[in-house]
Amino acid sequence: MLNNTHNPKAKSWVAIPENSDFPIQNLPYGIFSSKDNPQKRIGVAIGDHILDLEKVGHHLSVKDKKVFSTDVLNDFMALGKEVHQKVRQDIFELLSEGNKTIGIESLTHQNDVTLYLPVRIGDYTDFYSSEEHATNVGIMFRGKDNALMPNWKHIPVGYHGRASSIVVSGTDLHRPKGQKMPPNAESPVYGPSSRMDIELEMAFVVGKSTELGDTVEADNAEDYIFGMMLFNDWSARDIQKWEYVPLGPFLGKNFGSTVSPWVVTLEALAPFRTSGPEQSPTPLSYLQTSGPKAFDIQLEVSLQAEGLAPQVICNSNFKYLYWSMSQQLAHQTVNGCNLNIGDMCASGTISGPTKNSFGSLLELTWNGTEPITLSDGTERTFLEDNDTVIMKGWCEKDGVRIGFGEAKGKILPSK
Repeated sequence: MLNNTHNPKAKSWVAIPENSDFPIQNLPYGIFSSKDNPQKRIGVAIGDHILDLEKVGHHLSVKDKKVFSTDVLNDFMALGKEVHQKVRQDIFELLSEGNKTIGIESLTHQNDVTLYLPVRIGDYTDFYSSEEHATNVGIMFRGKDNALMPNWKHIPVGYHGRASSIVVSGTDLHRPKGQKMPPNAESPVYGPSSRMDIELEMAFVVGKSTELGDTVEADNAEDYIFGMMLFNDWSARDIQKWEYVPLGPFLGKNFGSTVSPWVVTLEALAPFRTSGPEQSPTPLSYLQTSGPKAFDIQLEVSLQAEGLAPQVICNSNFKYLYWSMSQQLAHQTVNGCNLNIGDMCASGTISGPTKNSFGSLLELTWNGTEPITLSDGTERTFLEDNDTVIMKGWCEKDGVRIGFGEAKGKILPSK
């Protein structure tokens, strides 16, 4: 339900730069420390600043104010949606134009802080929910007549990944090593991946737990979702290609994934709700939902070669996903799999209908056969050492921009 926190005319007494991701209508949560206080704690982004919830906790609708002094959001998320909504309203009022309850001393400039992974991730699931992406990959490796596997339009396909290697934006990763089967070779070789790729994804964070044996109904699934983040599912395609039959991704994926540092709540995204693609055939009953379950989130990927400015290589949108977050969560729990607060589920690569909206280099270069030309004339099929990838996402409507910041990472040479 919309409330005054979505008022597009609302202003803050904090100066908000033009095109900022963080107006008063957003109020995303993160974990930070500052130059004057090395303790990790919860903050809310507002313009170029962070509201320190530890400093203003006595104004917020939470019984135990120590929850704002924790180094992850898990304890706060555990308080439940009703508390989250009250706290969001409290913060909105504290920051609203004309309110003099708190002052500039409650804020810290983002240039003066360190941002951290905002949640303690217990388990991580990666889905495969873009029809365009699944079709493109299927055409490349199986041909047009067998692009989608028979189950793809019946279940939100997914796999359980490695939570320990999910890192926050700004963390560099080393090129992974592993087994590969070179073309025309008779036996595999070991060494650094030569086909390093990205996957443009978004992730949601679970904010409500279930018991083993419980299921989550698709129409109620958003009650279990605290918020969303950008997600780069780095992929070593040559390692992945050799290993993925019969059990799917393993070493080609688990060396690292990058998330943005801010968790944007579903409450902030409510005005941007939209319908996803039409689903045919009709999903089984446990996957059926009523009302729009997608969000109109514009997505952008830039590639920055060493010594060059970032160059946009992809523009896509979260609304292209065939399977919604609600359906993903319902499917994950339909067998009784339990959820824990802090679990993370990623969408799978988000590709759109046009080539410039493809969410991976595998697709953008069509398996390396159509290189991308950079501003200095050099080319890329897959990532080179010291390449940096920057993912951004935002919603825009009625003059309001709700953004996610960025998920940024550099590929360093193998150790």
